[in-house]
Amino acid sequence: MPSDLIVLNVMGPFREPREPAFSYDYSVQRPNWATAQGVRIKVSIEHELDFLKHTILEISGGSVGQQMRCNQLLVRAIADQKLEIVDSDGQLSERLDVMIGPFEGDTFGHLFSLLEQWMRAEKVTLRQLMKDQVGL
Repeated sequence: MPSDLIVLNVMGPFREPREPAFSYDYSVQRPNWATAQGVRIKVSIEHELDFLKHTILEISGGSVGQQMRCNQLLVRAIADQKLEIVDSDGQLSERLDVMIGPFEGDTFGHLFSLLEQWMRAEKVTLRQLMKDQVGL
């Protein structure tokens, strides 16, 4: 069943100051909510970004600028997918501001397998994006 969640705005990426993660802030709304809610999605550099970049896509090399752009594109793709995963898991069903951490550990670790499935399914598309946008 398609979600009725509407993304109104996305800001980021932000570097989390006390943990090795990037984050995006989403403003989301459902038709039956009076106002939007905020959702912060954190992407672990080691467990999510590097896993996708090095293990799944096998990307290496490139200039500092190319690596930075590559990270920006991949972190945004991961964050967007994590938003879809937590929405389908029912964690965004109520109108509350929510912070979604990395998909590791006891809190969100059970969702990593869904993220990994998406990574493997989108491997060709993400590689093409890196080739087209970054030159890697």
